[in-house]
Amino acid sequence: MSELVASGKRNVARQGFTADEQRQYVSITIDGQMFGIPVLIVHDVLGPQRITRIPLAPAEVAGSLNLRGRIVTAIDVRLRLGLPKRPATIDGMSVVVEHSGEFYSLMVDGVGEVLTLSASEFERNPATLDPRWRDISLGIYRLQDQLLVILDVNRLLDFTRNEAA
Repeated sequence: MSELVASGKRNVARQGFTADEQRQYVSITIDGQMFGIPVLIVHDVLGPQRITRIPLAPAEVAGSLNLRGRIVTAIDVRLRLGLPKRPATIDGMSVVVEHSGEFYSLMVDGVGEVLTLSASEFERNPATLDPRWRDISLGIYRLQDQLLVILDVNRLLDFTRNEAA
C-alpha cells in the first residue's frame, strides 16, 4: 500500500502540485464522456447562444458571438474531436475560456457542477483512453461511476497542429 501512495505522490509531484492540494474543475459532457476544465480558466457558462458564422473558417469554428460587447470565437468541440454533430435533441451549452489573450466559447453537450478533487488522485492518461481524448487530455480522475478526463484547453485550441485534437 505504501508503494502505491509513494507512486501517487511522485505522479503528483511531476504535475507541479502537492499531494494534499485540492483542484477544482467545471465538469462538462461531450458525447457521453465527462471532462473537467480547470475552474480558474473558466470565465462564463452560457446556454444556447446566437452564433454568427464566419466565412471560410474551419468546420469546428462554429462562428462568433457577442459576450457583453466582446467578440468571442465559438468552437464546436464535437467537430474539433472528429465526433458527429450534436443531435438536435440536445440544446448544448458553452464554457467561455481564455487562451492566448483571446476568449473562446467551447460548445459542449452539457455543463455539470464544479468538482473539488484531491491532487493525489490525479492519474496519467491510461493507454486505453480514446486517442481523440488522450490528445487533448492532461490526465484523468477515476470517479465513483465514471472517468473524468481533464481537458488541456491549450492543445484543444491549438489550430497550428496538422490534425484536429
